[in-house]
Amino acid sequence: MSWYRHLILAGAVALGLPACASTGSTATAGESSRTPTSAITVAAAADLRLAFAELGRAFEAQSGTAVTFSFGSSVQLAQQIRNGAPFDVFASADVELVDDVIAAGKADRSTKSTYAFGRIVVYTAEPSGPTTLDGLAAPGVQWVAIPNPEHAPYGVAAEDALRAARVYERVAPKLVLGENVSDTLRLATSGNADAAIVALSLVVTRQDGTWALVDPALHRPLEQALVVTSTDPARAEPARRFAAFVGSPAGREVMNRYGFVLPGEQAR
Repeated sequence: MSWYRHLILAGAVALGLPACASTGSTATAGESSRTPTSAITVAAAADLRLAFAELGRAFEAQSGTAVTFSFGSSVQLAQQIRNGAPFDVFASADVELVDDVIAAGKADRSTKSTYAFGRIVVYTAEPSGPTTLDGLAAPGVQWVAIPNPEHAPYGVAAEDALRAARVYERVAPKLVLGENVSDTLRLATSGNADAAIVALSLVVTRQDGTWALVDPALHRPLEQALVVTSTDPARAEPARRFAAFVGSPAGREVMNRYGFVLPGEQAR
């Protein structure tokens, strides 16, 4: 067992999480005043948990199609789809993973769309905790959580930023790796890490803790794309409608509110 895997499992036990949480988690979009006439399942990157939950409720209210989400790391969700998992839509935090499932013959190439670009932040639950990359290297900071770069595009971006800021060598001994970006945030909010590098979309609406944006020039772009993966014609059509809804004006407004940079816009 590698040292970082040990840390992941230790963190999961401390938090009361199942050690097999790598498959992600599921959530329904919520109750609607209408009885759903159809249903689809969306495999979505963990940074989309809050924004897509809201989009799912709005889509169900508009279309009558219920949406169930399975949130997790993009790499693991892509692997599940390549292995035949019956998802109807794959919304990845890395466009290259969408290309992978298309190349594997598991998705409808014509439906591929870049829906947003992600941003990363340094977050701390402590009032006097660090909110800069330099601050993470300070002697008083014991543990820093980032998503596992082997599983999560946000982990790759976090590592990029630490290296570009020339603090990686000092921060590396402190790193605790979350299974995905949502799990990484839990490590910080539960006190299992002094700070974390996580998705802006997961903290922008929080009332606790403090955070600061990381300069996007310090890491490779987090281009996020989706594609319809359904093989059932009866489910593929509502899946296409959901994919289109994400890129609609209503969908863009929700994504923008959760801090995503939309195609055609510049990061602020």
